[in-house]
Amino acid sequence: MIRRHMIISGDVQGVGFRYRAKYAAVYLGLTGYVRNLYDGRVELEVQGDRELISRFLMEVESGSFINIENIESKDIPVVEEERSFSVRHDG
Repeated sequence: MIRRHMIISGDVQGVGFRYRAKYAAVYLGLTGYVRNLYDGRVELEVQGDRELISRFLMEVESGSFINIENIESKDIPVVEEERSFSVRHDG
C-alpha cells in the first residue's frame, strides 16, 4: 500500500473533477481526499494499491471536459486509520 500526494493542473476546476475522483476512489476501494486550490489547481491524496492508483488516474482523466496538463506527484507516509475518500471544501 502506498499514499500519493498530487497537485494537478489543467482544466480541473468547474468540470466535475472532485466528484469524479471521489466516485473512482470509492469504486476502486481507495482512500484519501481531493480539494480545489485557490490558484485553479486541484490537490489530492490517494492511498491504496499502486496499480489501483494508476487506474484511478485514468478513470478521472477520462471524464468529459477534464484535461490534465501536469501532475506533481510524490509518495508520502500511509495514514493507517483512514477509511474513506472525501471531497474537501477548505481549499
